[in-house]
Amino acid sequence: MQVGIDSFAAAHDDSSRAVDPSVRLRNLVEQIEHADQVGLDAFGIGEHHRREFLDSAPAVILGAAAARTQRIRLTSAVTVLSAADPVRVFQSFATLDLLSQGRAEMVVGRGSFIEAFPLFGLRLEDYDALFAEKLDLLLEIRDNEHVHWSGEYRAALTGQGVYPRPLQHPFPIWLGVGGTPKSFVRAGELGLPLMVAIIGGEPRRFRPLVDLYREAGRQAGHSPEQLKVGVHSLGYVAASTQEAADDFFPGYARAVTDVGKERGWPPMTRGAFDAQRGRHGALLVGTPDEVVEKVIRHSEALGGISRISFQMNAASLPHAKLMHAIEALGTRVAPALRKEFADD
Repeated sequence: MQVGIDSFAAAHDDSSRAVDPSVRLRNLVEQIEHADQVGLDAFGIGEHHRREFLDSAPAVILGAAAARTQRIRLTSAVTVLSAADPVRVFQSFATLDLLSQGRAEMVVGRGSFIEAFPLFGLRLEDYDALFAEKLDLLLEIRDNEHVHWSGEYRAALTGQGVYPRPLQHPFPIWLGVGGTPKSFVRAGELGLPLMVAIIGGEPRRFRPLVDLYREAGRQAGHSPEQLKVGVHSLGYVAASTQEAADDFFPGYARAVTDVGKERGWPPMTRGAFDAQRGRHGALLVGTPDEVVEKVIRHSEALGGISRISFQMNAASLPHAKLMHAIEALGTRVAPALRKEFADD
């Protein structure tokens, strides 16, 4: 099993909402470098177009990290493809692949926020149709240097070349999904690896959707090895259970409550948070040993996963604490999970 980290480049930490953004981004690149040094497998940068985050240009952040890392895979988490031009997206990540000597990936999805639609002059009513069309074009570009393609929302391509070409062939593209059955089926039919965002509830409730993905892939003629499943999960590790919970809760509660005001959710309470840290809850917050045991349970519940990616900075933790958590993930959590799943 691969173990990674995802970051949304939070623009503040638990002590200030006015931290110098240049310092935050330098710290983030240092975190990616540290993740590489301690042996983690992947680091993903999200994409948001909101004041709270600094990740509106993830390929730029990952490009900076490529120059300071040697082995770790560098990915988006996710690229909001509905609001982007697939040609430019491919060019950016192909360039990243060359800079990193074949370590780039994309996780593409529709995103859970809608700010990108008015920002780029798109209609929210076209939410799904835009994504389907742009994913089709992105895959066409991946597979063909000269592209012949036409659609409804973008000018046709009539054999133009798309450059540069990445080092990896085929370039790795994962499909990031939430809880929509159609999205799981789409990933299976296309034979794309699946990254499931499980940020609440019980992960085992996603098993029917993962089974739907695998069955759609099987019927489309894709091999089981091609149909990889990853999980993006909120998580954090510390020396003790209490320390992990006490560190993570304040920023997590603030972030969830802030988003909840927009979506009609109740404020996050400590009781609800502690329930999600329980045996079957989604949160991976605790000691390294506790988190390893819980990841194993998640994998069993979902019929096997090939990558677990920890989203730690939803809690807006200070840089020093994130660096300690990265160290623990690389030196204790990842080796234990690799040993557990060595024969998979």
